[in-house]
Amino acid sequence: MAALALPPVLRWMESSMIGVMLGQVPLLVVAGWLFGFALPRRFAQLLSRWNENGLPGLLVAISVLSFWILPRSVDASLNEPLMRLAKWMMPPLLTGMPLSLSWKRLHPIARGVVHANVISMLVVMGWLYLAVPARVCNSYLLSQQNALGRMMIALSLVLAAFWSLRLFVAGTANEPETR
Repeated sequence: MAALALPPVLRWMESSMIGVMLGQVPLLVVAGWLFGFALPRRFAQLLSRWNENGLPGLLVAISVLSFWILPRSVDASLNEPLMRLAKWMMPPLLTGMPLSLSWKRLHPIARGVVHANVISMLVVMGWLYLAVPARVCNSYLLSQQNALGRMMIALSLVLAAFWSLRLFVAGTANEPETR
């Protein structure tokens, strides 16, 4: 996470919508995910009482992440110091960490629903960024908005292929051999 705060890296990430939306925010979430695994066992057990089946943690993570995919939030994080601080604190602590503490507790069907929702939201947001003729994020050009839209749709296709392949490979690995 400290590497993301280095001035050259920060300037590079924040110079494009793709850098912020598909680079910086996801990397902050990953940092929080890793932080969740490094929590002392006692603290993780204390939190687990309120996160028995993983759904409360997932709800917190989705709520916070939904806020950070809004163009207004991205603009504010670039122009307002308090929102910049919030961007550095909320994705790791309120998205990544709750996901790491919740993911294994979630029922496999719930995990599949999350995967499907991620793919569909990437397609919808990508389509919106492509279809809207005006800039939705005042800090970036329309061309960057269109590039982000194309990248989100491409990423959704890659994730769909990856998760489908994993599902089929895992499905065949669990089947007993017949002779």
